[in-house]
Amino acid sequence: MSSIYMRKVEHTVKEIIREMYSEEQVHARILEMAEQINQDYEGKSLHIICVLKGSVFFCCDLVRHLTIPVTIDFMAVSSYGNETRSSGRLRITKDLDEDIDDLDCLIVEDIIDSGNTLKMTRDLLSARNAASMKICTLLDKPSCRETEVKVDYTGFEIPDKFVVGYGLDYAQKYRNLPYIASVEFIEE
Repeated sequence: MSSIYMRKVEHTVKEIIREMYSEEQVHARILEMAEQINQDYEGKSLHIICVLKGSVFFCCDLVRHLTIPVTIDFMAVSSYGNETRSSGRLRITKDLDEDIDDLDCLIVEDIIDSGNTLKMTRDLLSARNAASMKICTLLDKPSCRETEVKVDYTGFEIPDKFVVGYGLDYAQKYRNLPYIASVEFIEE
C-alpha cells in the first residue's frame, strides 16, 4: 500500500506598483477635459452621474473645474457579481436619487474595459428620458472592448494592464494614491 504525502506550499504574492501617470499629468488632463465639457455645454446645465466607487476622485476633481451649472447624483452598478466575466445582467446596488427626465446627463466613469456594464448602464439611463446622455472616463482600455460603447470624453487610453490609484483599487487598496499606476503581481 502506498502513501500519498502532501506538502503545503505557501506562496506569497508581491505587488509591484509602477507609476504610469503622475499626479500633475492626471490633474492637467482633467483640466483639459473640463474645458472641453464647458465649451460643449456652454449656456446649458449638466447633470453628472458619478458611477461608484472608483470614479469619485475623478468626478470631484472634474466638477471643480466646470464653470457651467451642474447637479450631481451617484449610482453603483455591476454585471460581474463575484465573477471575472460579465453575467449579462445589470445589478443596481445604488440607484439615482433624482429623476433625469429632460436633463443633459454625463456619466462619469473611472475606467472602461469590456464596455459591457457601461453599455447596460447607459441603455438603462437612456430609457429614463434624459435630454442627452454622454460618457466621460478617466481611463479607457479600447483593446479590451467586447461591446461597442461611444465614449465622449477620455482622459487616457491605456494598454491592457491592471491599474490602481486615483480611485481605482486592488482589493480595496491603493485608491488613495494621487497618481495612476500599473500593478504587477509576482509570486514568491
